[in-house]
Amino acid sequence: MPQGFLEELPAEKPVMREISSVNSTSPFDELFLAHYPRLVSILRRMLGNSGRAEELATDVFLKLHRQPLPAIANGNIPGWMYRTAIHLGIDELRSRSRRARMEQEAARLSAGTPRQQDGLQQLLRAEKQQRVRAVLAELKPNWSELLLLRASGHSYRELAEHLDITPNSVGTMLVRAEAAFLQRYRELFNEEEL
Repeated sequence: MPQGFLEELPAEKPVMREISSVNSTSPFDELFLAHYPRLVSILRRMLGNSGRAEELATDVFLKLHRQPLPAIANGNIPGWMYRTAIHLGIDELRSRSRRARMEQEAARLSAGTPRQQDGLQQLLRAEKQQRVRAVLAELKPNWSELLLLRASGHSYRELAEHLDITPNSVGTMLVRAEAAFLQRYRELFNEEEL
């Protein structure tokens, strides 16, 4: 070994200083150790999901780390952390609710398309349509037209204009046409309900 080698080593041992600094905890670490389990517990009770509760609790500490400490709730850091956790939990619940509504709406819309229905449902629907057409063909033409237009969403005023009748008589004509339709349907198909 060269003789100057020992003289070049510093008197302090930097490795020992680094190890001793690892053992000391920062104020942020102390906050994390003191409040993380409680935040997770609160969020778990709110959400019913441990994994998501842990993620949101971690988000609270991430927000805390990014904010300058004096700007946080007049120095009440634990209070700020719990409020932030509650707000994140509420946002998560709202998000879930919106997602569930959107999924239900999408399921409802897709269930209504003929491509998604199975063959039996399509067959039954086609058979019922055929029966309704047969009954409409046997009714008086004015009644059939009246029923079809009303089923298409026309108002009483529009029906009166189209059929060239007084608006006051539309209701009576509709009742008579519906009764005649139901009676003929039952006669032809021996069924009580459409």
